[in-house]
Amino acid sequence: MILIAGGTGILGTKLVDRLLSRGLSVRVLARNPSRSSHPVSARVEMVQGDVRDPTSLVRPMTGVDAVVSAVHGFSGLGGNSPESVDFRGNANLIDAAAAAGAAVVLMSVVGASAESPMELFRMKYSAEQHLRTTGIPWTIVRATAYLETWVDLLEQTASKSGRPLVFGRGDNAINFVSAIDVAMLVERAITDPSLRGKTLEVGGPENLSLNQLAAAIQKQGGRTMPPRHVPRAVLQTMAVALKPIKPSLARMARAALVMDSADMTFDATAIHATYPVSATRLADLLASRTSLAARQ
Repeated sequence: MILIAGGTGILGTKLVDRLLSRGLSVRVLARNPSRSSHPVSARVEMVQGDVRDPTSLVRPMTGVDAVVSAVHGFSGLGGNSPESVDFRGNANLIDAAAAAGAAVVLMSVVGASAESPMELFRMKYSAEQHLRTTGIPWTIVRATAYLETWVDLLEQTASKSGRPLVFGRGDNAINFVSAIDVAMLVERAITDPSLRGKTLEVGGPENLSLNQLAAAIQKQGGRTMPPRHVPRAVLQTMAVALKPIKPSLARMARAALVMDSADMTFDATAIHATYPVSATRLADLLASRTSLAARQ
C-alpha cells in the first residue's frame, strides 16, 4: 500500500494514475475526504488526515509500505504556511511513516537550502534534513517550478482581462517542469529500491521567462495583447507592508521578487540521460490541452 499526502494536487493526481496503472494499491490522505474529488476515486482509498496534526496520521499509516509527500503550504490558504506544512507537516508525516516502518519519498524543490531567500525553499530543506536523520529508507525528489501551475495562473488572469498578469519585469529565465515528467520520476523512486538514500533533481527541457510563457498562452488563445505587469516597486512595498496583516500575500510578493531576479535556470540533461523521464515542452502542454478541449 502506498500512501500519498497531496494526492489530489497537480502532481498527486498524475502520480496516483501512474501507480494504479501498475496495479499498485493507493491510499490518498485528505483533510476532508468527502469533499475531495479524484479522477479515479473509485479505485483510490481516501482517508482523513492532516499533516499538521500528528494524531490524525496514525490510522492512515496502517499497512502502508511507502509514503509520498507532495504537500505544500505556499498558498497560505486555510492557515497553511511553508513552516506549518512544508517543514512541520512533513516532519509529522515522516515520523508517522517511521513509526509504521514505511519508506518515504519526499517532494522538494531544486534550490532548497538553509540560506535560500525563499521561505518555501528553506522549509523544504529543513524537512529534507529531518528525513535524513530518521534511519528509514528515503528518497528525495527535487523539482523546478511546475509548468502547469504557472500556465494555469497566467491563463486564469488572461481569461478575466484578456491579458496575463506577470509579477515583476518577467524577463528572468526560469526552468519549468511538467508534473507529468515529475510523476514518472517519483513513480520510479517509489518502485526502485536502488534509489533509496538518493536525492534526485528534475527539471524541464526549457528555461523560459514569464513573458515568454505569457506570449505563448496569448498566441494559443488567439489573443494579441501583451501581459500586464505588477512593478517590482509594488512587490517590494507589498512584501513589507502586508507582512503583519496578510503574511501569505507578503510571502508571495517576496517570492515573486526572487523569481524575477535570481538564477532559476536548470540543466536537466543529466536526469533525462539517467532515467526514462519524459521532457514535456511548453508547446507540448498547450497542444495537449487544446486537443483535450476539442474532444470535450
